Amino acid sequence: MFKILIRRRLRAFFYYVNIGKYSVLVYNPYMDRKIISNNKKAFHDYIILEKYIAGIVLTGTEIKSIRSGGINLKDSFAKIENGEVFLYNAHISPYNQGNRFNHNPDRVRKLLLNKREILKIDIKVKKDGVTIVPLELFLSKGFAKLELGLGKGKKLYDKRETLIKKTQDRDIERSVKRG
Repeated sequence: MFKILIRRRLRAFFYYVNIGKYSVLVYNPYMDRKIISNNKKAFHDYIILEKYIAGIVLTGTEIKSIRSGGINLKDSFAKIENGEVFLYNAHISPYNQGNRFNHNPDRVRKLLLNKREILKIDIKVKKDGVTIVPLELFLSKGFAKLELGLGKGKKLYDKRETLIKKTQDRDIERSVKRG
């Protein structure tokens, strides 16, 4: 087992890592994320099994509206149709300075994934009965990306168990802080 140490930070997204006697330059893909919107309801309603990152096809003023934070992923979901993935019910607010060139806020948007990933997701959706749920939207190098999760629906008692566990953890943290 190698002992891995982060030696020093080089620029914003790269690190030198010592692995044994070698020094390696490593790219950290999570450093260049600027999270715009989270879908907290997805984690409440689903057990997330796998995650994928997809690009999203936008038109006109949609990217400007996203950069200003005007997106809601709360009730949105994705479907695979004819070998392509589409996002439904994602509300992107009209851009304030967009005048007549504004977009339809609730239109269906195409998601960009590799063909292998689409086939793998399609098999799991048909076989295991999972749902494709958007988890968060973020900007990476100026492009809007969407993190998708394959989720299995929680039953009511599962939701209650997670709620009870969260409250117990919160109570334990409070008692530890108070000393």
